[in-house]
Amino acid sequence: MKTSPSPVIVGAAQFTQPRGTEKPLDPLGLMERACLDALGDAGAPGLRNLVDRLYVINLFQWPYRDAPGMLAERVGIRPEKSSYLPVGGNTPQLVVNRAARDLAAGRCSAVLMTGAEAIYSLRRAMKGAIVLDWPASEPPGRTDGENASGIDDLEAAYDLFLPSFVYPLFETSLRAASGMSPSEHRAFMGRAFERLSLVASRNPFAWSRRPLSAAEIATPGPDNRYIGFPYTKCMNANINVDQSAAIVLTTEEHARSLGIDAGQWVYPSGGADLNDIWNVTRRPCLHESPAIRHASRLALEQAGMGLEAIGAFDLYSCFPSAFEIARREVGIGADDPRTLSVTGGLPFFGGPGNNYSMHAIATVVDLIRQDRSLNAMVTANGWYLTKHSVGVYGGTPPARPWSDRDDSALQRSIDARALPAPMERAAGPLTVEAYVIRHDSGGAPVKGTVVGRLPDGRRALADIDAGPEELLSMEEAELVGMTGEARYDGEIGKNLVRFDSLG
Repeated sequence: MKTSPSPVIVGAAQFTQPRGTEKPLDPLGLMERACLDALGDAGAPGLRNLVDRLYVINLFQWPYRDAPGMLAERVGIRPEKSSYLPVGGNTPQLVVNRAARDLAAGRCSAVLMTGAEAIYSLRRAMKGAIVLDWPASEPPGRTDGENASGIDDLEAAYDLFLPSFVYPLFETSLRAASGMSPSEHRAFMGRAFERLSLVASRNPFAWSRRPLSAAEIATPGPDNRYIGFPYTKCMNANINVDQSAAIVLTTEEHARSLGIDAGQWVYPSGGADLNDIWNVTRRPCLHESPAIRHASRLALEQAGMGLEAIGAFDLYSCFPSAFEIARREVGIGADDPRTLSVTGGLPFFGGPGNNYSMHAIATVVDLIRQDRSLNAMVTANGWYLTKHSVGVYGGTPPARPWSDRDDSALQRSIDARALPAPMERAAGPLTVEAYVIRHDSGGAPVKGTVVGRLPDGRRALADIDAGPEELLSMEEAELVGMTGEARYDGEIGKNLVRFDSLG
């Protein structure tokens, strides 16, 4: 019986553009550099002619009418199929999983994937510090795949679009479930991210290489203000970076025929892609992710290994709650000494839009090349803990060959737990499940929003009816579990909730 060919990563590269660059590369130029470096990393000139599939990760800023077509021309490849992908930080790992299946099935011969952001340089130009000579930016002519919004109209009405205002909902839910006080929890988040900062300080590709202590990360101040309480600036993904990365995959057979040294091969050993319930406000529990739990299990099963065999992880770390929920769902203990981020994480290494996890994968490739016994896991997350892709990597082929595995029944079981849509017009007691307090650019609290339950069990959203001083006092108390009086305000078209006492 003929076995499926094993996919291998044969080229990987990443680039961080120096901050003081006088004529910085645009995102397309950054991708071009990463792609050429990744192809060169494989050490096989003929590989470029073999690439018949190209994936370009969705750009947050400075998109192009046809980024894949423009990039293919610059790099000198003629792919039979090229794709510009939808929004989602999960997509780098998603396309590795997709490419591995397609390679194993013989649907393609070699796959090049890349992504970049140049937001730091764009902001410099907007401030008048430099003049850009970049190609024109235009809306993409097409996006290949579903590009659905991460929120619905009701969530949008409460300004739950920016991730910095949604992930605090998961965090306050986590904090209440842990039993920690706000001050204890703040220190806990600081210690977790201190570990990431230390990794970034040793990473030559990291955007911020000054190691920060737990206290520096967790303590609010003029240079580390709250953005969406309970997160300080140092706990938010840093999108203000210029970074690119690229990966090249082919099969063992093609790699061998091209003369690529087997010591360069890194195997995608297992992978899975699942979504949590799409709308945050319809998830039964705001500090759990069934999708991460099941996807990590499926990836390990395909790789034929237990969690103890993984020597290094890169848990998606856009905010502390994403990192902590992934740790719990994967099954990693709070005191586990293993590396939980190979890059240093999105706040410190850098968060180049949707492409961060490609940097994690490229780093894993380097680590496994240095130690062929190492196995690593990457978790990638899109929208608001919504879309998840998990990959396991190693120096040997997977126990179960890549195939078009059908996980739809498992996805339906996750979706089946969705709650009814929240009540648009709430009245009466509302008990808080989670909340966020937004701060302005000067660090002052301006608005709070809660997710809560009414006496009949229905969920509702409400803005907090309170001024800045009251909001400040709420940051020192545990609002989760408290009950306020909710009412619908027809003039603003939203629910308001008032807490007469913080207990």
